[in-house]
Amino acid sequence: MSAYYTRNDRLYVAVDCVIFGLDHGRLSLLLTKRSFEPEAGKWSLMGGFVGREESVDEAAARVLHDLTGIADVYMHQVGTFGAVDRDPGERVISVAYSALVNIADVDSAAVAEHEAHWLPLDELPELGFDHPMMIERALASLRRKFAVEPVAFRLLPPLFTLSQLQALYETVLGEGIDKRNFRKRVAEVESVVATDSIDKTGSRRGARLYRFDNDIYEQNLRFKI
Repeated sequence: MSAYYTRNDRLYVAVDCVIFGLDHGRLSLLLTKRSFEPEAGKWSLMGGFVGREESVDEAAARVLHDLTGIADVYMHQVGTFGAVDRDPGERVISVAYSALVNIADVDSAAVAEHEAHWLPLDELPELGFDHPMMIERALASLRRKFAVEPVAFRLLPPLFTLSQLQALYETVLGEGIDKRNFRKRVAEVESVVATDSIDKTGSRRGARLYRFDNDIYEQNLRFKI
């Protein structure tokens, strides 16, 4: 161990993962109830300490994989939380990450092993630490990204209707969207491509199915709905 910085305080560095998913049409969070102190008995985000040989990004990816069994998930850093009294156990600085997953891809056995559950965002129980603040910032960030990045299509099937797309946006943004204006904006997005397929599950006439073309998006690197 290096003898450098011996005059400075040593602090713990942790990561916390705000994991969003769409559960039966409701935006939900994957949470676990703590079985140990501090904050035992309270619901919390899934987190862990950063190892000596890993970066904070690697630590967040490890925590997410351990909990969901998924690798290469859409994640981004929400911010750093370092209030002196944020953790009653020790002086801990935590870097929060936001992830958006398709619940169908989640390893249910891994979730059960950690005694985690999907809880609707609008019915969250009391949470420990400063996790409510992390969730608030992660949700605001997710909503901003939904408007300018094609993250929504990670939660949709390969072929989808415009009604499904609009419903997803309304769910994540937490507000209604005018149907005519929404479809007008979608029509201007080159990477959302109409197919010749029709979905007739909702009506005899049916609804046209669309797909997201990532190649077109990569060529233009422009997206806004």
